[in-house]
Amino acid sequence: MAEGGAAPRTGWAGKSAIAAAVAAILAGVYAVEGGYVNAARDPGGATSYGVTEQVARDYGYRGDMRRFPKHCDGPATVCADAVYVRSYIAAPGYMPLVQIEPAVAGELIDTAVNMGPRRPNRWYRLTMNELGGARLPDSAASLGPVDVTAYRMLQAKLGVIPACTATLDALDARQAAEYRRLAATNVRLRAFLKGWLRNRTGNVDRRSCGKGDG
Repeated sequence: MAEGGAAPRTGWAGKSAIAAAVAAILAGVYAVEGGYVNAARDPGGATSYGVTEQVARDYGYRGDMRRFPKHCDGPATVCADAVYVRSYIAAPGYMPLVQIEPAVAGELIDTAVNMGPRRPNRWYRLTMNELGGARLPDSAASLGPVDVTAYRMLQAKLGVIPACTATLDALDARQAAEYRRLAATNVRLRAFLKGWLRNRTGNVDRRSCGKGDG
């Protein structure tokens, strides 16, 4: 994984292309999340590499969050890598998109880390409907084969690179609008708005489009 760590023990480590794509996506997430933070205004509380203390506890970690490991090296079985792969890649149904178009998967994963997967799942379906004429439900459920097929159809309609860039633009627009809505309705979140817009929208390089098997 990034910074010399080992791939998390999540079942896909032997698939080198997917593992490399996941590693690159997680490196981008960590670059934004940073290490340990415990901002008084942040409702997430103590956080390491973007993993909140509550989530770490749910996974079985009992140590100080300042020492929460990024990678599952050596004896560590609970780490940021494992949390992200299980909760923010596999569970929301993003792994097939990692293979097809890592840039789009990276956008969904980064947003899920920041806001939970329900919003990006819904935004993805709305985007496929608008750009590709799909008829996906307005749902926040995990993505499935029909949702993945919708992206393949969008690639066939627009081309691999245009489908990727258009999807990223649409997802970013919805994400930015949601950040502005949250800041407008919750005074405690206003301090985070500029950082959210700067670090979480437009953060997936459009030049990375087209590196999947699509």
